[in-house]
Amino acid sequence: MKLGFSTWAMPDLPIETSIKHIANLGYDGITIAVLPRFSTSLDTLDTARRKHIKKLTKENDLPISSVMSFTSMLEENPSELEKNIKMVKESIRLAVDWDTPYVITGIGGEPGDLENPEKLKKLIERLENIGNFASSEGITVALEPHVGQATETPDQLTQLLDKIQSPSIKVNFDISHFNVLGIPMKESVDKVLPYSVLIDVKDERGIVPDWEFVAPGEGEFNYVEFIKTLDSFAYDGFVTVEISFMVQKRSNYDPLDVTSKSFDVLNSAFKTAGVRRT
Repeated sequence: MKLGFSTWAMPDLPIETSIKHIANLGYDGITIAVLPRFSTSLDTLDTARRKHIKKLTKENDLPISSVMSFTSMLEENPSELEKNIKMVKESIRLAVDWDTPYVITGIGGEPGDLENPEKLKKLIERLENIGNFASSEGITVALEPHVGQATETPDQLTQLLDKIQSPSIKVNFDISHFNVLGIPMKESVDKVLPYSVLIDVKDERGIVPDWEFVAPGEGEFNYVEFIKTLDSFAYDGFVTVEISFMVQKRSNYDPLDVTSKSFDVLNSAFKTAGVRRT
């Protein structure tokens, strides 16, 4: 397995600062977020900028594990939905330029949306269209479930994946969203890992409706048990730290400090679990 960090935690920092700090700490890879609010927003990434960032990651021996383009595929406003789909497809082209095989995006919507046959049909069509485009570019799109959205449980997520006829649509397994629903770790792993190409971790306290995402080491999540469980399934991909906007809203939030502390927590968990990072 490999340990990564996502620039989701540092939307305002120059990417040069992020890459250097993440690499110096000892992470094995970086997920780069490209939504409009980020310093690496897609609309700022012309050819020269893309080459510059790729060069920096190579110089710092920090592979780009994925492009983060989290948006909603269940947006009801037609013009906004069109923008969302366009952003994901542009992110796929960016992933090609950056030699990374994965683009992460969301599903969105509200709990219960997929019980509506028409909404479900349209979502499947959109995702198959994106999957076909991704396949033509040699990229896999990893869908991320989310608490409070249309796919907030393992069963909802995997039932959707089973209906999508595209080998290029997989899962970014962020177990935190299942944890805050009180779903046992083993159940989440058993059901979701077979569909997954990437894994994200946060930390959390409490159960819906009384819950919050926190930084690694501040909550209740058992990283050691999780890493051991992943290892028992022979998972050898990235486990990437993502810092929620809930944490980022703190008045004393320091993205570089939380990156450092997260490395200490996760690196220690790998060692305690007896799982070697490769």
